[in-house]
Amino acid sequence: MTAYFDQTVWVLGAGQLGNMLQHAAYPLGVKVTPVDIDADIPPVLGENDVVTAEREQWPETPVTNVLAAHKNFANQNFFATIADRFKQKSLLDSLNLASAPWQLVEENTTENQLHAKLGDRVLLKRRTGGYDGRGQHWLKQAESSTIPDDWHNNAIAEQAINFDEEISLVGMRDKNGQCYFYPLALNLHQDGILTATVAPLPRLDKYQAIAEKMLTTLMEAVEYVGVMAMECFRVGDQILINEIAPRVHNSGHWTQAGCNISQFESHVRCVTGLPMIQPSVRNTNFMINLIGCELDAQWLAVEGSELFWYQKSVRAGRKVGHINFSKTGKKNIETALDQMQPLLPERYVQTIAWLKNELL
Repeated sequence: MTAYFDQTVWVLGAGQLGNMLQHAAYPLGVKVTPVDIDADIPPVLGENDVVTAEREQWPETPVTNVLAAHKNFANQNFFATIADRFKQKSLLDSLNLASAPWQLVEENTTENQLHAKLGDRVLLKRRTGGYDGRGQHWLKQAESSTIPDDWHNNAIAEQAINFDEEISLVGMRDKNGQCYFYPLALNLHQDGILTATVAPLPRLDKYQAIAEKMLTTLMEAVEYVGVMAMECFRVGDQILINEIAPRVHNSGHWTQAGCNISQFESHVRCVTGLPMIQPSVRNTNFMINLIGCELDAQWLAVEGSELFWYQKSVRAGRKVGHINFSKTGKKNIETALDQMQPLLPERYVQTIAWLKNELL
């Protein structure tokens, strides 16, 4: 009897998402192997192996060439579409899925044309490569800001959305075409980086079916298998899609503590064809991203804390870990937040205040 099922799941990319997929797969008897795309020696894949990815795009290297050539690379054709914001927005439009009004920044596109169509505040986004607030540039009519020289044909322009809040939905589709979902999560971004997530929130329940229908439409249209995240703006009772991530996602990290099946286990189950069930949710959950923070053992002394440290070098603006909490009772939540605040940098005062406002 072998220790694992008769296949290895290879993850293109060896960052924290690949490592957490490996961690979640071990109890299932599934072997997951994250692969550094710059490794000197490409892996040798078996015929029944599966390839997935922890990133939307990648350079051409000996490793990525081997992985991309495998017949069981889940959703491979979808990555090129989703990694290009022009193609992603075009796909959403073709499926009548609401997002911010936009257009391609073409060679002859001018600032005045964009303001006339999209308003006095326009956000430019590079077609590829931007994340955590990078690859973005504001055009503000009042400041006479201009399109950067090399952004023509390489960016889209979006109307600025005065949203009420940012929410996200993590869903998954198995090999039989069945879709499953976690509850909507409420997100806080600071300096363009996700800093905290709360789920579930009863007041978001009325948007759950709407969001599920939107994400189901997309996953079915591209015959997706695995976990997909949909980041959205809520504007009144309307939901606008901001971005799509074809992988496990930062706003779903809370599921590690808050559900019987985490988003990482769900992805492994789906891409390998293991039985999938609707995850059940425990308690009230919140996640705090550790951004540019030095490792502090005292985090472990906070009641209910579940630390995930990414083993990365620390630098400003870099996600180096996260802490999950799954709690019952407002007093317990308040105690945990009060204990965390002095253990985090000063900028987290706003983060803790936001969590208290949403949870207490």
